[in-house]
Amino acid sequence: MRKWIVILLLLVIAVVVGYNYIYQDHRDIESEIAEFSMVSSDISKLFSEKTITAEKKFLNKTIEVSGLISEINTSDITIDDKVFCQFSNNIKTSLVENDKIKIKGRVIGYDDLLEQVKLDQCTIIN
Repeated sequence: MRKWIVILLLLVIAVVVGYNYIYQDHRDIESEIAEFSMVSSDISKLFSEKTITAEKKFLNKTIEVSGLISEINTSDITIDDKVFCQFSNNIKTSLVENDKIKIKGRVIGYDDLLEQVKLDQCTIIN
């Protein structure tokens, strides 16, 4: 009988731990302090020259990137054709192409085909 109680107790603990791991709170990138701050050409160069090293250093980290807007849409901005910034909500700003901008976001990877660093959950700093 004791054996079944111990097994049941371990099973309940495993289910609770698993549930808390899967459904943990999401990060709020907007309120986080950026670990790195750089211009778009620098981060793009790091990823294009040493992709694996750059991924280990920047992947899933909050960074600030500055540069000139090369493309702007309702939910994303491309900086200097090197950094693609995806926003969670539609962008409500009067910014246009070739405006200087600084954006904070989470690095999610590098697109070899387009040669762009990808950020998500972005926020416009200025």
